[in-house]
Amino acid sequence: MKVLIVGGVAGGASCAARLRRLDEKAEITILERGEYISFANCGLPYYIGGEITDKSRLTLQTPNSLKRRFNIDVRVFCEAVSVNPQAKCVTVREANGNTYTQNYDKLVLSPGAAPILPKMEGINNERVFTLRNIPDTLRIKGFIDVNKPRSAVVVGGGYVGIEMAENLVKAGIDVTVVELSDHLIAPLDFDMAADVHHYVRSKGINLVLSTAVTAIKNREQGLTVQTQKDNIDADMVIMSVGVKPETAFLSGSGIATNARGSIIVDEQMRTSVEDIYAVGDAVEILSFITKQPAFIPLAGPANKQGRIAADNICGISSKYCGTQGSAVVKIFDMTVATTGLNESSAKAAGIDYDKTYTYSASHATYYPGHSMMMIKVLWEKSSLKLIGAQIVGKDGVDKRMDVLASAIRFGAKATDLVNLELTYAPPFGSAKDPVNMIGYVAENVINGIVKQFYWHDVAKLARDGSVTLLDTRMVHEFAAGNIDGFINIPLDELRNRLDEIPKNKPVYVHCFSGHRSYVACRILSAHGYECYNLTGGWRLYESVISELQK
Repeated sequence: MKVLIVGGVAGGASCAARLRRLDEKAEITILERGEYISFANCGLPYYIGGEITDKSRLTLQTPNSLKRRFNIDVRVFCEAVSVNPQAKCVTVREANGNTYTQNYDKLVLSPGAAPILPKMEGINNERVFTLRNIPDTLRIKGFIDVNKPRSAVVVGGGYVGIEMAENLVKAGIDVTVVELSDHLIAPLDFDMAADVHHYVRSKGINLVLSTAVTAIKNREQGLTVQTQKDNIDADMVIMSVGVKPETAFLSGSGIATNARGSIIVDEQMRTSVEDIYAVGDAVEILSFITKQPAFIPLAGPANKQGRIAADNICGISSKYCGTQGSAVVKIFDMTVATTGLNESSAKAAGIDYDKTYTYSASHATYYPGHSMMMIKVLWEKSSLKLIGAQIVGKDGVDKRMDVLASAIRFGAKATDLVNLELTYAPPFGSAKDPVNMIGYVAENVINGIVKQFYWHDVAKLARDGSVTLLDTRMVHEFAAGNIDGFINIPLDELRNRLDEIPKNKPVYVHCFSGHRSYVACRILSAHGYECYNLTGGWRLYESVISELQK
């Protein structure tokens, strides 16, 4: 059996290795347009910033290593320019311009996705860079080493854009991030991104949000980046506005693609053409939660898809069950992680959901060195199934998100989280882990033990005396900042001051994080009050409102 794989890196290389483990006699050939067949895409920004100092560490496999270990014929600088399914061959162009045809019995397409370059003046300037592969990385690093730029604009505030911003700062460069959306990191909701914005600015990065770049112009010794709001002078620009599937070479092949250009595949990673498979960032996937087509280019899914394609080629029934978008990003000392749907995507999918926010310590607070994390979780009201989670914090964020991502994958309800038996010792967690706490809070909401209101409800609350607005923080906390219209009765004084709160009016309560106000609600409810707790508390409200006012 002759198996031809177009493209290496995550999907193609993993497919080739799995094929060899399953079939020692197969003739396996990989065509790679560039020089590097298997490299650490996600590590590229950290080489630029100096976290990774050895360039060779970015290369995971070489043509020689794949030949020695797996007996795979790897052909670098060989670009697939067309596919002929009828003749079962691919036309290949070598670096010198010569072309030849390569036959196959099974074809696996793993061409990946290329950075999007908006059509605008100056986009091809030599000081404008994208980051996709090792040559891109070396060009950026070489420019920094030789030209010693003092300022840079990163266009796009997604994962790669933020990683690049961090690493440019570490390289001693002043950075401005320009983002079309109103917040960084698209899988986050705005309320969870507010903490990220505050932190990123504290690290000296200038954020220009809700703004598009319109042109890039030369100036003496640098560039001027024109935006819808203002002009920004910079010595270099990193374009990081997203990627698009590299599938133009499939034109005329009969292989079905969608409007974006993504290759349409089934659960076995088979395309619309017999004996042709596709994997990785070039394929249309189904959202694991909504079961609707989506484009979520991530390394983990690409590796899984490569393995699944290899299994099916070798007669092993294997299915890809969808992508839920689990991802994590390091921003200096902050960690941001997401999985599943955010509120925007849940609304777009027509899902009736509920949500809650918790604010938890990374490990036991009596053990030195703990940090706090804000966790937002969504669940479907009818089934109670978890559909999404977002965490912003420092230590322990990845650990909790992996648990939540696993829970979603296995169809857990929000209330199931209380039953998880997670590891505990003071340096690592708490006896009631943050994941358990999410379950307890959700259980209280679902069972009607506590009613919630949200940061976006606060402005709509009546200030005419028809409701009672109660702040249960300490007096000094209240004095340092408070919400208009709220009176202050500290939690520990509440039982003795109930006569100050009219019984015939609903009471809306908040504290710093939502915990003390929950206890206050239980006290008030036991005394016959109708009570609502501000989920996420003052800290979330203040973070979001201060961001909205910028």
